[in-house]
Amino acid sequence: MNTSVRVRYAPSPTGHLHIGGARTALFTYLFARKHGGQFILRIEDTDLDRNVSGAAEEFYNGLRWLGIEWDEGEDVGGPYGPYRCTDRMDIYRELIDRLLREDKAYFCYCTEEELSRERDAQIAAGETAKYSGRCRHLTPEQRAAFEDEGRSRTVRLRTSAGETLAFRDLVRGDISFEADGNDFVIVKSNGMPTYNLAVVIDDHLMKITHVTRGEEHISNTPRQMQIYRAFGWDVPEFAHFNLILNDEGKKLSKRDESILQFISQYRDLGYLEEAILNFLALLGWSPGTEEEIFSKPELIELFSFDRVNKSGSIFDQRKLAWMNNHYFKKAEPERIVRLCAPQLQKAGRLPESLDEAQTAWMNVLVSLHQEKMNCAADIVPLSDLFFADAVVVENDEARAVLAEETVPAVLSAFARQIEAAGSEGFTVDGIKAAIKAVQAETGVKGKGLFMPIRVALTGQMHGPDLNGTVWLLGRDRVLRRLAEAAGGRQ
Repeated sequence: MNTSVRVRYAPSPTGHLHIGGARTALFTYLFARKHGGQFILRIEDTDLDRNVSGAAEEFYNGLRWLGIEWDEGEDVGGPYGPYRCTDRMDIYRELIDRLLREDKAYFCYCTEEELSRERDAQIAAGETAKYSGRCRHLTPEQRAAFEDEGRSRTVRLRTSAGETLAFRDLVRGDISFEADGNDFVIVKSNGMPTYNLAVVIDDHLMKITHVTRGEEHISNTPRQMQIYRAFGWDVPEFAHFNLILNDEGKKLSKRDESILQFISQYRDLGYLEEAILNFLALLGWSPGTEEEIFSKPELIELFSFDRVNKSGSIFDQRKLAWMNNHYFKKAEPERIVRLCAPQLQKAGRLPESLDEAQTAWMNVLVSLHQEKMNCAADIVPLSDLFFADAVVVENDEARAVLAEETVPAVLSAFARQIEAAGSEGFTVDGIKAAIKAVQAETGVKGKGLFMPIRVALTGQMHGPDLNGTVWLLGRDRVLRRLAEAAGGRQ
């Protein structure tokens, strides 16, 4: 493979950046970088009725967040622009006119009602529904009559039946179709080129060498091959990636709300972009080893189409959570703090702007919980106990801890130590010293010392470092909870 490789990711701006689209972009990007080629981002916005305002910008933001950079595109420029279909209408019109002049395409004036009746009759006769070609040989007089009626018109490509349309897919191997002679529409009645026409023109003029996309586009390939042939252009190579499936082995539906499917959702939950990138790479591709954790440079070095699976890939949210936890554990604490702060702000637990004391509090909170977090949003339930008005003892075993004979002495001594230390002495190290002093005073140690303090203050028998937990609760809340625990025994 040489450095002439040029590939593109061409999403339709009809919604959010979906897991499947992001994976296609990633595979295409990895292939380009592996072979020193160019990666182009193009917006396929020919479906005017479904285009969503701001969707293209969301694609840009999502891909950049993942670390997928493009060499050419609407926002960065390039020698083969414009990079949005609706900005290329003059280009399309010129080439459509060429096909009409060369009699390789023709105007069709059939109404939707006429086409529907035609399809129904074919189906009733047990035939395959396809266009009959009724406008294929209109005379100039007939065309003029339709124009005078004010009929809308489409443009259809002249095709032939019986020939084999074959190509070698870089993922799936040899694929062939028998041409059925169905003259399909290449320009809609509103003057917009169909996807199949626009994508062929754009890929050719942008010198795309490899067309990479999901397997749902395999059925488009024979039509596109016929368009390439009509223009006399070389056909690029194709690589079609497998479907992404849900837990039941069914195609992942964008309407399935049981699964988080959009990149923006994971970004908002505080996932790490390198974890998402790593997960997406393994969603239908195998590195050929047992390893599962890869950096972007490692993925670029290892990626190849021959290791892309042909069968569908299960989208496993649990594995993604595990992978993000792996990256969380290794991340710099300051980075996790920056991700967690907005989650607590959104929950109303922190102000929009943090002062020095609040930042210090966040640092300790994250240090206690970073290793168990699957994403930054987990910090909200993990911090519940620091904002609760009252302690809820979690189970009978915890209640039994508070009923032990030495508990009153331990809690009273700890309360006295906290009172005596004052606000200035209420630090993580100060709390550690206070607990040591309680041990010296009461003679209670080990679980008999630590467990009653933890249960009285949090309601839980297990948790992160006790000294840090007590400090996060705050002095006033600690003293109040110790008093409540003592009162509960009376």
